Amino acid sequence: MRARGLLRIESEVVQVPENSDSLPPPSARSASRVALGILLSRLAGLIRTRVFAHAFGTSPVAGAFSAALRIPNTLQNLLGEGVLSASFIPVYARLLGEKREDAADRVAGAVFGLLSLATALLVVLGVAGAPWLARLVAGGYAKSDPVAFAKTVELTRILFPSTGLLVMSAWCLGVLNSHRHFFLSYTAPVVWNAAQIGLLLAAGGRVGEGRLATLLAWSVVGGSLLQFAVQLPSVLRLLGSFRPSLDTASQAMRTVLRNFLPVVLSRGVVQVSALVDTFYASLISAPAVSALYYAQLISVLPVSLFGMSVSAAELPELSRESGGKDGGEERLRRRLDAGLRRIAFFVVPSAMAFLSLGDVVGGLLVQTGRFGPAETRELWYLLMGSAVGLLAGTLARLYASAFYALHDARTPFRFATARVLVAAGLAYVAVRYLAQWLGAPPLVGCAGITAASGVAAWLEFLLLRRALTRRVGPTGVGTGRVARLWASAGTAAAAALGAKVLLVRQFGASAAATLSWGGWLLPAPALHPVLTAAVLLSLYGGLYLTLTAAFRVSELSSLRSRFLRR
Repeated sequence: MRARGLLRIESEVVQVPENSDSLPPPSARSASRVALGILLSRLAGLIRTRVFAHAFGTSPVAGAFSAALRIPNTLQNLLGEGVLSASFIPVYARLLGEKREDAADRVAGAVFGLLSLATALLVVLGVAGAPWLARLVAGGYAKSDPVAFAKTVELTRILFPSTGLLVMSAWCLGVLNSHRHFFLSYTAPVVWNAAQIGLLLAAGGRVGEGRLATLLAWSVVGGSLLQFAVQLPSVLRLLGSFRPSLDTASQAMRTVLRNFLPVVLSRGVVQVSALVDTFYASLISAPAVSALYYAQLISVLPVSLFGMSVSAAELPELSRESGGKDGGEERLRRRLDAGLRRIAFFVVPSAMAFLSLGDVVGGLLVQTGRFGPAETRELWYLLMGSAVGLLAGTLARLYASAFYALHDARTPFRFATARVLVAAGLAYVAVRYLAQWLGAPPLVGCAGITAASGVAAWLEFLLLRRALTRRVGPTGVGTGRVARLWASAGTAAAAALGAKVLLVRQFGASAAATLSWGGWLLPAPALHPVLTAAVLLSLYGGLYLTLTAAFRVSELSSLRSRFLRR
């Protein structure tokens, strides 16, 4: 039976109250389901990262694997979830909302066919061109560490087939999200992570480091196949009649393709930024590439949990609202503002935690085995840089989704281009001069890479907000609300740092951490990192929630009531 009864244009069945906090519930409930699905997949990802750190640390082989994984991931992100969210979902969801189910099925089949053809060609080209692609991403250590570079080429060839499988998995996500079946699509990556965790647990310590990296790459391919396979049966049931095609002539497909190219270009420049960051890190060393890899994995966690969950859940709803004739802009603004408030409530304390307690966060997540206290201290510096633009980058995702819902992919593209150019210029200066200016080891220059991306994210956010304001009217979190969120997070962080100092006085400082550059300042206590995190992060989180409730800026009660309301 086709589960399409829920898909109706909300403006026809829901009265929108004047109170801006009283919004139609589906997207809030959907965001909670997305967040839960992403939480499970990210927890699996954190376990995978911790097991990876235990086996490889920040070794040259870890850097080679990180660089090799970046190349197919770039194409996956380019053709996968982000692009489909901007080009396929708005058209597909609107057809469902208009109850044109047969037309929606034809669009889904055509997108599947075209993506299958495109990814097959890219995989063939990627495997054949692995040496040139590796030089683009990790050419910085092609001469300084030829063994690591050769390993990067080998792993790139193995990993490339996973690109096609993950792109098709993103197609499944687009169909499921449009039907408001969010949980499965965002928990599917659990099996991708599980395949790698199982391999590392089974083979770690039994084979050499180089061989282990090769086996791990093959497990990535197997996990990608599983991620696609677990979603496909549900997708086929929702589609009813599924006929892959290469149709480009229908009006709906012309709209998809018209949006597709600007979004590919927009996402492309963002992916170029990630590749440039990796290349800059390779100019320092292969271990610097792996350090950047860990920092990006950790910093993307709040973006995924709070930015992606809200953006993914809101996009189909924004697309429906943008199609309404009476009061559509007002409803769009209400939805957008509510999403922005939810994002800020969670991302502000995440940024403050990275800035002030980054060694505690890093110690909890990756300090094990070959990843020791010294590496954790260095990771903190990179997380400090990530904190600079964490809020702006996450809010910008939702603003971009609003433009995609309005079938405008060109505006986000222009602003993403400006962001990339600014980030690349600032990162180059940081890699060349930051460590020298600070009298620090070269690896500390990677903190300049993450900080440069943060500064550029603020530029993109401000440009997107200004452009959308001109189009639909004023939007935003509100200066007073943001100030109270930062005040709450800052006060909680100060209390946690005070507790950290007391722990050091009581148990002493971690010797390895104090030997690192800058290790004399706020060193970690000589306790197990999990115990340290349990004490300090519990204090930090509890105090933040208490203060935001006192300031009346908490979103917890609102989220709970919307999730339960139906």
